[in-house]
Amino acid sequence: MSTIQVEVQLSPKELLKAVEQLSLPDLERFVSEVLLLQAQRHAPSLPQTEAELLLKINRGIPVDMKHYNELIAKRQAETLTPEEHSQLIQLTEQIERLEAKRIGYLA
Repeated sequence: MSTIQVEVQLSPKELLKAVEQLSLPDLERFVSEVLLLQAQRHAPSLPQTEAELLLKINRGIPVDMKHYNELIAKRQAETLTPEEHSQLIQLTEQIERLEAKRIGYLA
């Protein structure tokens, strides 16, 4: 994707409307960069590497794992199919790996 530089003034609402048009990978990259910018503004004296580390520590569950909560609710309601149970186990393992990485960053 090529980019061009254009100077425009957008309200936050207009900017959000533009961001809604991004593909999921571009949106995730954009959000990461915005969070990094936010961390830098909260602690402007924080070195870049520490800001990036804080970003990794505070990163939430990826968008594609939000299905996890739905599966948990179905398990609690005892309406989980065998296929959904497999998905739940797989997502649980992925989340546990992400949390282990997060704990590593905290250390």
